[in-house]
Amino acid sequence: MKGLGGLRNAVRQELVARQLDEQISARFPVGRRLAVLDVGMGQGTQALRLARAGHKVTGLESDSKMLLAAREALDGEPAGIRDRVRLIEGDGRDTGVHFLPGSFDVVLCHGVLMYVQEPDALVAGLARMLAPGGLLSLLVRNADALAMRPGLAGDWSGALTAFETDTYTNRLGLQVRADRLDALTATLAGIAAPLHAWYGVRVFTDNVEGDANEAEPTAEELERVLALEDRGGRTDPYRRVAALLHLCGVRG
Repeated sequence: MKGLGGLRNAVRQELVARQLDEQISARFPVGRRLAVLDVGMGQGTQALRLARAGHKVTGLESDSKMLLAAREALDGEPAGIRDRVRLIEGDGRDTGVHFLPGSFDVVLCHGVLMYVQEPDALVAGLARMLAPGGLLSLLVRNADALAMRPGLAGDWSGALTAFETDTYTNRLGLQVRADRLDALTATLAGIAAPLHAWYGVRVFTDNVEGDANEAEPTAEELERVLALEDRGGRTDPYRRVAALLHLCGVRG
């Protein structure tokens, strides 16, 4: 878990990885090497993990600093893994410029939709990149739970305001938007990649603040947190108030 930037991000990355592995195992034969597109790959945490598992991964990232971080991380990998990763600077809304339809078995788009005001066109473009039976993995901010973070922090005014909006200020200080499960379910059905499974991510740890002086949790402690989050992220009503939603659609 080292290098993932604290407990909150470690929980996010590890839970999404486990959920993604679960869905890949359910959709594809064991041992099959998949073509994966990671749109908005950031520093490449999931892309590198999938490349280490033997898959061929293309990472698309518009932020030059994030792309540089991903390249530096990739440079530290063995040659066999580096050969399975292709990094491209580009916008997720322009996948049709870079790739042919049906080119990928799996498409990831994690932590991107909140920066897009009209996400339907982007999601439809991602679905077109999938081969029949391919898996689309979306990680979004949960608009139906925006009051949870300020409410649990004792910001009563902020929590009341959150009920009336689908926008929020993220931890970078940027005004961004969140998505609703029902709306994204309808979008996925409309682009022939209907929702196959969904999970909550960070039900209990969204308000955890990192402290540079705080000792890292032991492996046993971290595993207990992950077990709790995994259980909550699969169980109603808990998963419906998670900070993030992980939606998996399957291309018809």
